[in-house]
Amino acid sequence: MRKIALIVAGGRGLRMGAEVPKQFIALAGKPVLMWTTECFTKFDPEVELVLVLPADQFEVWKALCQEYNFKLPVRLVEGGATRFQSVKNGLDSISGEGIVFIHDGVRPLVSKATLENCFNSAMEQGNALPVFSVVESLRKVTTSGSQHIDRNQFRLVQTPQTFVVSGIQKAYQQPESDFFTDDASVYEAAGNTICLVDGNQENIKITTPVDLKIAEMFLKTEC
Repeated sequence: MRKIALIVAGGRGLRMGAEVPKQFIALAGKPVLMWTTECFTKFDPEVELVLVLPADQFEVWKALCQEYNFKLPVRLVEGGATRFQSVKNGLDSISGEGIVFIHDGVRPLVSKATLENCFNSAMEQGNALPVFSVVESLRKVTTSGSQHIDRNQFRLVQTPQTFVVSGIQKAYQQPESDFFTDDASVYEAAGNTICLVDGNQENIKITTPVDLKIAEMFLKTEC
């Protein structure tokens, strides 16, 4: 089955406090976004790479590819004003059927096992949502204070959220809603059932300088 990695990287890096968007920050010798992209080609060298970026970052990406001699064939798509619109633009650029992995550009540590879990579930069930268990205690804030809740009833959600192309394209025909926090919520709102699969805990989303240090530690360990 054809595989497409739809990598969404529209962040401006405000919480990172950096002068460049967080997807372009150097991590263990090259930009975060290059590490992220390579996760998919290591999983399957034939995967199609679609990168959704703000239009004003296209030239930045091309310059970085030259600087770091990065030659993977990536098709650029212009993002929208919101993540929903950016993903929709990316999906609209895909013709034909296949399995699409919708992934955050600043998650450079997704494992091959997670990608295999996602692909197999999407082939069998039409979709896959990688998650892992909550290990910290949780409390729910109430009007009267807070209360303990059972962490075993909850899972932390990751990407790539993975779908049969036609199914997720149809779901993204819905009007945008504040309720949609990820692709699974869009797909579920269209009447579909979400299938959970095991993710990998180190598949963190790089948002703060601390996240960058953690990711660098993991990458150096792998090397």
